Amino acid sequence: MRDGPIRVVLVDDHPVYRDGLAALLDSGDGIAVVGTAGDGREALAVVAAARPDVVVMDVQMPVMDGVEATRRITASTPGTGVVVLTMSEEDETLFLAIQAGARGYLLKGANQAQIVQAISAVAQGGVIFGPALARRIADFFAAGPARTGGLDEPFPQLTPREREVLDLVAAGRSNSQIASTLYLAPKTVRNNVSAIFAKLHVADRAEAIVRARDAGLGR
Repeated sequence: MRDGPIRVVLVDDHPVYRDGLAALLDSGDGIAVVGTAGDGREALAVVAAARPDVVVMDVQMPVMDGVEATRRITASTPGTGVVVLTMSEEDETLFLAIQAGARGYLLKGANQAQIVQAISAVAQGGVIFGPALARRIADFFAAGPARTGGLDEPFPQLTPREREVLDLVAAGRSNSQIASTLYLAPKTVRNNVSAIFAKLHVADRAEAIVRARDAGLGR
């Protein structure tokens, strides 16, 4: 029998969604939101201070994304379970989250009861995924090794879009040229480049290019 409510930290870079979900979870019995964060790096500090039972983690965030934050949290605080709650339905994001140590994965269309169920299951040491995601996981492993090639790509911590941007950076393209090539807004490219630098732990464009070319990108 659990002594007290499940202690939860919410991590999402959209304050309206984050605060709304916090209010929703706090309104019920059995869950106490003990902290919130707006990016992965902030989440590490909040989790270290609050020592929650469960972290509800978004994926696409500035500074440090949810996959990297999950990897660090599960390594440093193994008693804390992570439930990923995201808009991303991409197989790559799903499997990277699992590899990082997430024990739950829900899409943001999930209702309150589903989120509470996931938090409760993970707090008790279980693993939970939405029905459609569970089916895709089963299909993935049933298909055998041929399906796993995508996970062996360089820099698995990057999203497909970020890897695409890095490939063009390694080819010597400027941000404006990348924006034109990929039909993206210049601000979007700048955000992607900043995220790439953070995830690869590089200081500047030149260092990113060296890392990328060593991995075979930019050719």
